[in-house]
Amino acid sequence: MSLDLFFNEDCIEGCKRHIPDGSVDLIITDPPYGISGDTLHKHYNRKEEFVIDGYIEVPQEDYAEFTRNWVRQAERILRPGGSIYVVSGYTHLIHVLNSLAETSLREVNHLIWKYNFGVFTQKKFVSSHYHILYYTKPGGTVTFNTYSRYGNAEKAEDNRSLNYQDREDVWFINKEYKPGQAKNKNELPKELLIKMIQYSSNEEDLVFDLFLGSFSTAKVAIALNRQSGGFELSKSAFRHQLNEIK
Repeated sequence: MSLDLFFNEDCIEGCKRHIPDGSVDLIITDPPYGISGDTLHKHYNRKEEFVIDGYIEVPQEDYAEFTRNWVRQAERILRPGGSIYVVSGYTHLIHVLNSLAETSLREVNHLIWKYNFGVFTQKKFVSSHYHILYYTKPGGTVTFNTYSRYGNAEKAEDNRSLNYQDREDVWFINKEYKPGQAKNKNELPKELLIKMIQYSSNEEDLVFDLFLGSFSTAKVAIALNRQSGGFELSKSAFRHQLNEIK
């Protein structure tokens, strides 16, 4: 396994330096949420004593330009026909949507990931979902492996098609909790990543993450016999996670 495509640097300038045009098959990324104050742990239900230091947030006043810049790089490095999934909360969703609209990328689905244990509130409705924006780059063959997870004849206990259920645009996937283990604040569950990677890439494809964080995308991609790479700005997170995949 090559580690040549893992970089401990800013993804915007790093992409310009290291990643050629049209060289990536699939991007799955969970960018910083731009949430003011030290509140992100509440959204992910993380105890701070078990969180790896180094999470770097983006100031709210810079978020629109920051998003525009990394989305442009994502568009450039995707191959024609390549796919991108962007996980986003509602706080700055408008900036992500606007930035995607300024590119040639085509919207395929606006997915909803419904998770367990939303953020507790008393004066408003409980937030218990994230948005997953699924786009493709025109000009080439799009990979979508319709039967990668369930065959056409496989049925659930209620006799509904498992394939049909799995491809609905609301995904019910629980967050993962690892009591007493070191983790990143914003770690995506393996089940979520497996689903996106199996549908939108093939073995030996390059799966890339512009904001590696916990390296979850990379770890799952490697386990599924894909190539992987990406960027992480935090030195402590990068060192910790790179050691885990060596």
